[in-house]
Amino acid sequence: MGAQYPATFEVTRPQKFERPQVFIRIVVYFLLSMVTSLAYFGLPIVAAIWTSQKGSQKFLDEDGPKIAGWLRWTTGLTAYVYMLTDRFPSDEDTSVRFDVQPSGSPTIGSALLRWITSIPSAIVLGLLQWVATIVWIIAAVQVLMQETYSEGLYDFQCGVVRWQTRLLAYHASLVDGYPPFAFDTGPETRPSA
Repeated sequence: MGAQYPATFEVTRPQKFERPQVFIRIVVYFLLSMVTSLAYFGLPIVAAIWTSQKGSQKFLDEDGPKIAGWLRWTTGLTAYVYMLTDRFPSDEDTSVRFDVQPSGSPTIGSALLRWITSIPSAIVLGLLQWVATIVWIIAAVQVLMQETYSEGLYDFQCGVVRWQTRLLAYHASLVDGYPPFAFDTGPETRPSA
């Protein structure tokens, strides 16, 4: 990916995962399913209504931070369920970082059209989430046995959450650019070893 997408997700991996959290995640999974379904179908409607009432720039300036805050909480919940962190989303938890740089000029039509234009990315995300469920089961067994799980599985789960985060930011009309079909975060500046 040439440039970093304006919606980013990063998470700090805990050194050890707490075994009881595995069982709590099973219950929270059903809450997450409802929240993401509502987000997928509701965000374009909310964006269209608020854009029609205020105009695109005022929507991004006034309502963008509210929607971004809601997406931040949803991303934190997803990271918790996908076993990327052991902390339920809260303002004090800094292990999950979500940021979006609102851009573009959303209109009523462009907001509603995102239901259609996002279908390819949503289909791929749906397939990835099925795989993520299998990965979750493997990771849960590893966490129950050794309080951690493999780096490759962790990275895959991060990629799925990152994909969802980008798609929801696009769906909310906070960014104009179509979300990339990629797990990466963009160009990285890692310290040289």
